[in-house]
Amino acid sequence: MTDTQIFDEMWGSDDSLRAPYQKFHDWFSAEDAARLRAKQREAEKLFRLTGITFNVYGRSEAEERLIPFDIIPRIISGAEWLRLSRGIEQRVRALNAFLADIYGGQEIIKAGRLPAEMIARNEAFLPHMIGVAPPGDVYTHIVGIDLVRTGPGEFYVLEDNARTPSGVSYMLENRETMLQMFPELFSQNRVQPVQTYPADLHRSLGACAPAATTGDPVVAVLTPGIYNSAYFEHAFLADQMGVELVEGHDLRIVDGRVAMRTTRGYKPIDVLYRRVDDDFLDPLNFNPDSQLGVAGIMDVYRAGGITIANAPGTGIADDKAIYSYMPEIVEFYTGERPLLENVPTWRCSEPEALAYVLDNLSDLVVKEVHGSGGYGMLIGPTATKKDLAEFRKKLKARPGNYIAQPTLSLSTVPIFSRAGLTPRHVDLRPFVLVSPEGIRVTPGGLTRVALKKGSLVVNSSQGGGTKDTWVLEE
Repeated sequence: MTDTQIFDEMWGSDDSLRAPYQKFHDWFSAEDAARLRAKQREAEKLFRLTGITFNVYGRSEAEERLIPFDIIPRIISGAEWLRLSRGIEQRVRALNAFLADIYGGQEIIKAGRLPAEMIARNEAFLPHMIGVAPPGDVYTHIVGIDLVRTGPGEFYVLEDNARTPSGVSYMLENRETMLQMFPELFSQNRVQPVQTYPADLHRSLGACAPAATTGDPVVAVLTPGIYNSAYFEHAFLADQMGVELVEGHDLRIVDGRVAMRTTRGYKPIDVLYRRVDDDFLDPLNFNPDSQLGVAGIMDVYRAGGITIANAPGTGIADDKAIYSYMPEIVEFYTGERPLLENVPTWRCSEPEALAYVLDNLSDLVVKEVHGSGGYGMLIGPTATKKDLAEFRKKLKARPGNYIAQPTLSLSTVPIFSRAGLTPRHVDLRPFVLVSPEGIRVTPGGLTRVALKKGSLVVNSSQGGGTKDTWVLEE
């Protein structure tokens, strides 16, 4: 049923049904295939009616697409999740401490645990943040940690998303769709809820309000606008939290505060959940041509008049070269060994590592250090000779722009196909909320699935889909 080299989360490595899937398997075995196919079509119709789409950049054809959804849930036991969530919490705690240090005393560099050039030459480092203490000392209010699984107890962190992690709306809509179509499954399986995420997000952001706040904190979501690939999510989260969705032209500085236009005049904002990149946030301090941000918002921020979530400058924690130092970073700030392992990583900026990568390019995955969405990467084992030749040129021209990793045997989870259950590779993006009140890891997250047989690329922009992620109660 499965390749013996690859761990299947339903069938294990030896075709033995795993315990978390037992009740689901009993239900599925008694179901009529025609009914399930009808349910799959119904799910697609629901997503279309709800308007759950994303935009694909760089395409000449219609840009807006429906994200594919598969009705077979990914199921994780409570015990597995407990171990995972502890590792995620530890990592997020270290990331936040790292950002506070990098924009503060830079003790990790003084201690020789991180080379100074990793910061000094890093385009994601924001000098404007030096000496700035965000309200509550929180830099990473919302984090997405991308995980892959290779065995029963083997999980690796693939990358950290600390700037503006996306995908939580799909996690919520996937669950809502499954609850609507298969309510009987949730009475048979004790699945931990994710539906409280918008309320948790609102409460967590409110807890990070600045000292200038009077009364209940006013929260708003800043979007670049309808042409952004994640606009659906921006609008969805604002609606679910019951807060205003604003664009740069809706905001201005009034009496030293960032205020939004309303029918009753301008109203001060305490917490701005921004989905606009640093460079476009403030034309007075960053890109002068930006029309997406607010002129002067960084000055208000530095003066303690507003909380920006996530904090400006957090992009350095997304950097894939910094990622390669995460074991040292976790140990330096927590005093503990990392509970979650990194994928072994070669930094192409180092001559020996570059030589190894060039010699073994057809076996490796190569990524841009600031890349995202599956763009600008090479998967060696499936690359053409032309792809490999082009990447050799890129690596030699700008080695510091890339890291390389081994090609992992990502676990598989069944999808529902015409032939029945068929294994496909998956990853997982759990979502984490950080506030002075603590760290909350939502049970589950977004499972992205490579719908093409044999493909390891799960990004929706590259043809991947999503499925509901169940964490069972113990």
